[in-house]
Amino acid sequence: MSTVQKKAPSVVDIATSDKNLSTLVSALKAAGLVDTLKGEGPFTVFAPTNAAFENLSDRTLEDLMRPENKTRLQDLLKNHVIQGRQMAQDVAGRSSLSAMSGASYRIRANGEQVRIGDATIQQTDLDAENGIVHVIDRVLR
Repeated sequence: MSTVQKKAPSVVDIATSDKNLSTLVSALKAAGLVDTLKGEGPFTVFAPTNAAFENLSDRTLEDLMRPENKTRLQDLLKNHVIQGRQMAQDVAGRSSLSAMSGASYRIRANGEQVRIGDATIQQTDLDAENGIVHVIDRVLR
């Protein structure tokens, strides 16, 4: 009797299954990036929590979610995506990472705590078929 290996979800599926990432999922939908991040990859996604998005001013998020600001929202979200599969150990060993947006973020590791830009990685190495998700506490700008 053979067992069928269940496929690991996409990075989008990981975000969708976590209620603390629902704002990110809404933003990805508004930006039209869901299909891209369900693609082949591999991607490393630094996923801001709902609380991270709440730290933006209400007007900022509301403004970005408008259809006429889709490009600005895409650019902001691309700050959170790195090409390739970067496990937490890989990230911690780097001095910086370049995002799909073209922005570069400084990496600082202090014991178990790893920061990318101003954000602290709170949860690491959520493994998906097409990449890795790390949950962070700030929106990268």
